[in-house]
Amino acid sequence: MYTANSARSDLKWTTTHNLTFRAKNCFPCLHVNAENSFLKSSPWMEFCKSSVFSDLRRRLRVDKSPRRIEKGPSHGETETRECLYYNVNWEIEKTNQSGVERCEDEKDKRSHCYASWRNNSGAIVLVKKGCWLDDFNCYDRQECVATEENPSVFFCCCEGNYCNERFTHLPDASGPVIRAPPSTPSTLTVLVYSLLPVSVLSVILLLAIWMYRHRKPPYGQVDLNEDPGPSPPSPLVGLKPLQLLEIKARGRFGCVWKAQLMNEYVAVKIFPIQDKQSWQNERDVFITPGMKHENLLRYIGAEKRGANLETELWLITEFHENGSLTDYLKGSVVSWSELCHIAQTMARGLAYLHEDIPRHRGQGSKPAIAHRDFKSKNVLLKNDLTAIIGDFGLAVRFEPGKPPGDTHGQVGTRRYMAPEVLEGAINFQRDSFLRIDMYAMGLVLWELVSRCKAVDGPVDEYRLPFEEEIGQHPSLEDLQEVVVHKKMRPTFKDWWLKHTGLEQICETIEECWDHDAEARLSAGCVEERISQINRLTSGITSDCLVSTVTSVTNVDFPPKESSI
Repeated sequence: MYTANSARSDLKWTTTHNLTFRAKNCFPCLHVNAENSFLKSSPWMEFCKSSVFSDLRRRLRVDKSPRRIEKGPSHGETETRECLYYNVNWEIEKTNQSGVERCEDEKDKRSHCYASWRNNSGAIVLVKKGCWLDDFNCYDRQECVATEENPSVFFCCCEGNYCNERFTHLPDASGPVIRAPPSTPSTLTVLVYSLLPVSVLSVILLLAIWMYRHRKPPYGQVDLNEDPGPSPPSPLVGLKPLQLLEIKARGRFGCVWKAQLMNEYVAVKIFPIQDKQSWQNERDVFITPGMKHENLLRYIGAEKRGANLETELWLITEFHENGSLTDYLKGSVVSWSELCHIAQTMARGLAYLHEDIPRHRGQGSKPAIAHRDFKSKNVLLKNDLTAIIGDFGLAVRFEPGKPPGDTHGQVGTRRYMAPEVLEGAINFQRDSFLRIDMYAMGLVLWELVSRCKAVDGPVDEYRLPFEEEIGQHPSLEDLQEVVVHKKMRPTFKDWWLKHTGLEQICETIEECWDHDAEARLSAGCVEERISQINRLTSGITSDCLVSTVTSVTNVDFPPKESSI
C-alpha cells in the first residue's frame, strides 16, 4: 500500500535529483481530476492536503488547475529587469567587479540575463555576468544552462530577475549507448587495416606531386576554389559572445553589421562564400606587420561561420557611430577647423598606408600598400571627426622581392577612377598605384570643401564628384568622355576662393587630381600642406577679403613630389 509516508520519501528523492517527471508519475494530485473517487478515498487526499505537497507544488510551478503542469511563460509574461553583474576584467575595463545590473528596456525586445565562465581543469572561473539583449535562444529559459559540448568559454542565458545567480553545463545527450559484444576480427578486416596506412600515404604523396606540378604562377590570380585556410587566431572573439544587432551598410562584397561583443560595440563585415577572395585579401592586409595606426581601421578578428554553400566569412573591426564621411556630409556641414582636421588625419592615414617601414616594433617590415578603392565611403569618422581609413578588400601590398598579387587595372569605384585607369593605360609599378589613390583623394577633398561653411555664401546640398556633370549613375563611357577626353574635374564655386584657406586647399586639390599622374602630390605632402594652411589661417575669420591671400601664397609649401 502506497501511503503518505511513501509519498514523502518520493518527494525527497524527487527534489534532490530535480526530476519533475518522476513526481508527476508518483503523485496523482498533480494530474488526476479532483473529482476522481480514487483520490478522495485513498491516503493521497491526506497527502495532497499536507504542507509537503504544497512545497512540491511550489517547486514544480503547478497551475491552480490540477490538470496540467506549466511549461514556462509565454512571450511577455516573464520580465527580466535586473540581473546579477560580474566582470573578471573590471580593473582593466574600469567597471564594478560585481553587483546588480538593471536591464535597459527597448521597445518590442526582451531582456535576459547571462553568465559566461571557463572550466580550467575542473576549476570554474567566472568571466562575466549581466544583462543580455533580445535573443531567441534565451526565450522561456528559467535556468541558466550551457548546452555546448566542450567550448573554450561556456555561455548561458535565461529569463527572470537574477536567474543567472546559478549556472550549469548540461550538454545534449542521446541516451545510453548499447555496445555489441566484441567479435573476433576476420582475415579481411586485418588485411584492410594493414593496407590502409600504406594507401593513405600513397594518396598524400600523389596529391603533393600533383599540387607541385599545378602550382600557381608567380603573378597568377588567387583561385576562387582554393580554401583560404583557417582564419588567424582571434582571441578576443573566441572568448566572448558576439551578437549581431542591425545592418549599417551594404557594399559590393557584403554587408556591415553593428554588433555587440560583451560590453563593446563592433562592426562585423559579412562576405558570402563567393567573395572569399576579397575577404582573404582584406584579412591578409589587416594582419600585415605595422598595420596598427590611429588613422587606419582597427582589426579585431576574422571567422568562418556555417558550412558548404551557407558559409559566411566574417571580419570584425572597431565600430564608429558617425559612419562614413559620405554619410556625415549628407547630414552635416563642416567648419573650417573641422575640414582641416578631417583632411589632415585622412592624408596622414593614407601616407602611412603608402609608406615602407623597415622592421616595425619587432613585427617585421611594413610594405607600401595601395588602397585602390579610396573614396569618402571608405573613410570613417570617430566622434571627434578624426578620419579612419578602412575597406582594404582591393588593396595591394608591394613587398620587396615578392609579386604584388592581383594587379588588374580597372578595379575600384568607377566615379573615383583616375584618367589612366579609365583608359587602361596603367604602368604596373608601385608608384603608379599610389598616384591613383592620390587622384581619388583630390575628389574626396573636393567633397569636404563643398560642404564647408567657412565663407559667406550658400552651402549646396551634398553631391558626389561629377554628379552635377553626369548624374548619379555614370557609365564607364560617360566618365571616359568627361575625365579622359575633356579633362573635366568637379567645379570650384567662386565664393570658395574668397576664403584664404579654402583657396589654398583648392590649389592642393588641383595638384592631387592632375591629369599627369607623375605631377600629383603625395599623401605626405598633402598632410604637410594642410597643416601649414591651418596654422597660417588660424587667426583669420570667414569674411576675409581676397587681398589677404597674398600673405599666405608667399609661403613656400612642401615640394610637389614626396615619397611617390
